[in-house]
Amino acid sequence: MSAFDDPEAVARYAENPPRLVPGFAALQRMALVLIAERAPEDARILVLGAGGGLELKAFADAQARWHFDGIDPSAEMLKLAEKTLGPHALRVCLHQGLVDVAPEGPYDAATCLLTLHFMPAQERLRALREIRRRLKPGAPFVAAHHSISLDPEERRQWLSRFAAFAEASGVEPERARQAGTGIGEGLPILTPAHDEALLREAGFRDVSLFYAAFTFRGWVAYG
Repeated sequence: MSAFDDPEAVARYAENPPRLVPGFAALQRMALVLIAERAPEDARILVLGAGGGLELKAFADAQARWHFDGIDPSAEMLKLAEKTLGPHALRVCLHQGLVDVAPEGPYDAATCLLTLHFMPAQERLRALREIRRRLKPGAPFVAAHHSISLDPEERRQWLSRFAAFAEASGVEPERARQAGTGIGEGLPILTPAHDEALLREAGFRDVSLFYAAFTFRGWVAYG
């Protein structure tokens, strides 16, 4: 059982992103700004990795007429998303599964925050292509996730900084250290150059970096 299927771990999920992701709330606001540049007032938005509902709630709080389709493989995380959304749940359709279960769209925008780093390169490329296929021409796509150099020493240093940030944010020191080690050994993290290349290979254009925070990078690109 993964942490995303463990009801006790899921119940504590909302505590973690602000302590592990530098500028977590600001990342959501930046994503909102980038989407709103092109999305209409009654936009339809695809959110891949929607479990927990944190970005869905942030987007719905800011835009009263947007509607959303949220995709996540974890039933427990989707239950948490529904609870997190409260009355906003009326504007959100939640779908359990991978990107293949997403409606065909076309969507005015899409996001994938803190999710793609769980996917190996080829699986990631396939997901990106499926997102791109569901977007209207010129629609924005916002992605952010772990993305660091392959150089062993440089990677070790940035993962150490990730752990130090977590500890400074209130995570118990040993848990912070384990988190840094765990993502380094357990996630198929790509380099920023590889991430950008996959976005372009999937058919996105005008790929631009908008967020960089220790081990995390974020891009906006267009369908």
